[in-house]
Amino acid sequence: MKLGHIFDRASIAVFALLAAMSIALMPQGAVAQEAEAAEATTEAPAEASAAYTPMAPTEGKGMPTAFEDDALKSMTFQDQYSADGEYALWMHDVILLPVITVISLFVLGLLLWVVVRYRKAANPVPSKTTHNTAIEVIWTIVPVIILVVIAVPSISLLARQYETPPENAITIKATGYQWYWTYTYPDNGDFEIVSNMLTEEQAAESGEPHQLAVDNRMVVPAGVPLRIQTTAADVIHAFAIPSLWFKVDAVPGRLNEKLLTIDEPGVYYGQCSELCGARHAYMPLAVEALPMEEYEAWVRSQPGGTVASDTVADASAEAAPVEGEAAEEAAS
Repeated sequence: MKLGHIFDRASIAVFALLAAMSIALMPQGAVAQEAEAAEATTEAPAEASAAYTPMAPTEGKGMPTAFEDDALKSMTFQDQYSADGEYALWMHDVILLPVITVISLFVLGLLLWVVVRYRKAANPVPSKTTHNTAIEVIWTIVPVIILVVIAVPSISLLARQYETPPENAITIKATGYQWYWTYTYPDNGDFEIVSNMLTEEQAAESGEPHQLAVDNRMVVPAGVPLRIQTTAADVIHAFAIPSLWFKVDAVPGRLNEKLLTIDEPGVYYGQCSELCGARHAYMPLAVEALPMEEYEAWVRSQPGGTVASDTVADASAEAAPVEGEAAEEAAS
């Protein structure tokens, strides 16, 4: 009896000990769960803050200028943010515009001089002069010289615009539909973005110009070569961004491509520049150029989006344990 009594007491003691340990561990588990919840709560805002937010446009940059804001600027080209655009704008401002201004003023002066000098009142008897060798030589040689001066930068600009994209250029495919655009990223997981024009109210809320703002922009990295490919699903469209001096047709059944390098981050607006139907005026283009780090973060935020550097890093991480095991086997 005494031995059984001892066993009973021992069983009760063990049971009490286990119960005490369970009670002691329960608060720790609750505390751990609360800590994990708190950590998740603190991480959530960080992830939310890192989420993509469309860049706010800069007034007058990458968009047309209203006549009311600047009458002179509204009648000329937009400021350029690509190397080809800067060269073309320089050619226009330094060569073409001065040449055509001088020629126009010269011809106007000649016309006024002839009207005054050879009017009927001053010349009752008309002149019989029909040829002047010196004048004929001058008006043949001078235009040739002018054309040669214009031809040199013109051919250079033409060659620059047809430069082949390098192998490391990031490829983005723009497809025109009646009447919207889609953008495919074959180098980043082949995901697709559908872009439609915002309503006037939506554009005003986002602080963007009406009939140029879209719900999903074509996001690209700034400062690196881009291979812009264009095609169309129905009729001929044209992908055109005036402030980047970029335009290429989107033709059904054909894949056109052109090199584009955007100098600096920003939002650049354009429109379809080929008459494509009833809503041709309502399929704008909006290109958002981001620093490379922000562009890669945007790519990762897209369903199916991948970045080449991440793939290389993952492959290296997977190969490291295998190499370590091989080294250990070799050592043994």
